[in-house]
Amino acid sequence: MESWQPVSTIAVVLAGGAGVRMGLDVPKQLLPVAGRTILEHTIGILEAAPAIDEILVMMAPAYVDEAAAIVAQAGFRKVTRVLAGGDTRNATTKLALANLPPGEHNLVFHDAVRPLLNQRIVRDCVAALAHSGAVDVAIPSADTIIEVDEHDHITAIPPRANLRRGQTPQAFRSPVIREAYRRAEGDPDFAATDDCGVVLRYLPEVPIKVVAGAEENIKITHAVDVHIADKLFQLASAAVPGRAEPPGLRGQTVVVFGGSSGIGQAVVEQAREFGADVYAFSRTLTQTHVERPDDVEAALKLAAAETGRIDAVVLAAGQLPVGPLAEADPETVERSLRVNYLAPVTVARLALPYLRASRGHLLLYTSSSYTRGRAGYALYSSAKAAVVNLTQALAEEWARLGVRVNCVNPQRTATPMRTLSFGPEPAETLLTPGAVAAASIDVLVSDLTGQVIDVRRTG
Repeated sequence: MESWQPVSTIAVVLAGGAGVRMGLDVPKQLLPVAGRTILEHTIGILEAAPAIDEILVMMAPAYVDEAAAIVAQAGFRKVTRVLAGGDTRNATTKLALANLPPGEHNLVFHDAVRPLLNQRIVRDCVAALAHSGAVDVAIPSADTIIEVDEHDHITAIPPRANLRRGQTPQAFRSPVIREAYRRAEGDPDFAATDDCGVVLRYLPEVPIKVVAGAEENIKITHAVDVHIADKLFQLASAAVPGRAEPPGLRGQTVVVFGGSSGIGQAVVEQAREFGADVYAFSRTLTQTHVERPDDVEAALKLAAAETGRIDAVVLAAGQLPVGPLAEADPETVERSLRVNYLAPVTVARLALPYLRASRGHLLLYTSSSYTRGRAGYALYSSAKAAVVNLTQALAEEWARLGVRVNCVNPQRTATPMRTLSFGPEPAETLLTPGAVAAASIDVLVSDLTGQVIDVRRTG
């Protein structure tokens, strides 16, 4: 095609659906998943894409104000307008085209309910517009596709090698998609389920380039998709955020409970190295018992009084009773549950006012045993599973307050607590507290929330 020099690249978030197929009272794009609404996840991906200059959100008409409030609260800088969508996908696209700024643009249309889009797909779509007027995203079909008649009898089985499953984004040079819709207006039988279908039908002379999608780029359509998306977010966050440069903690106040040994001590040391004002509390260091609300409150008040703020609260204290539950005495049971579960609840409740003021971060710790209870660990593994659920619930509750909540899940780590329970173990089989602390710092300075971040040995 001819040389193409667009004024800008505009992403259009198609969020006009009302969640009818899921039987919801609110549009599915406003459902919370992994600590944020689906809409926020989707906009956040496009916001972070260097190739995207501007974002236009087309929202279900009854929820435009709510969507605008979400955009404002999240601080998305590229979103220029939140407008009402139409009754259908095509009607929403036409409204978006009518509200574009002057000039010729790259247009990237994306379903709001595909919150697991990755940056590679965005880059590939925009890059393809340099040579193509229309671009679709698709993945090979792993299933055999069959055609049936009105009686549900098979009439054909197309060769799977030539079949693809369409996704979004779909990208266009603005003159191409405008002309396709202009021609469609004169067709009384017009019908299309997506925008590439409009181009294919009314501008058959324009080749539509297909770029590779991704299996995880799912569309949340049914109730089960919400659960699948939540698990995919967990998997996506299993890798600790990369550190391009030293974390910027200077001027921040970090409170660490359980800060006198093991992982907590290593967090204290590294946070101080990166410039934070760090307050370490523990039973042995300051006689602070995390299961006692008065002790926790006094610790937080001290840190806030001396620095005027608290930016992060880290709870690394824990107990690891090992043995059959039937043989545990009542005191062991109560102490374990108080330290491993009630303490995170207490710390979270008391830390919230400080973290809300600073838009800060609560960081908890779980164990690989949270995924399945293990013999001899009934108290510990069940409490750690509860901490994961607490993390996810609080991330959703506190998202509107700007408070992030995450949970680090380290592999077996060489801590005094572990040595006390299991005795000496080969060092090469264990993580070091310093490695877990480094990952913890990276999480603290990230935008993640509601995630379980795995830390594993490498090599």
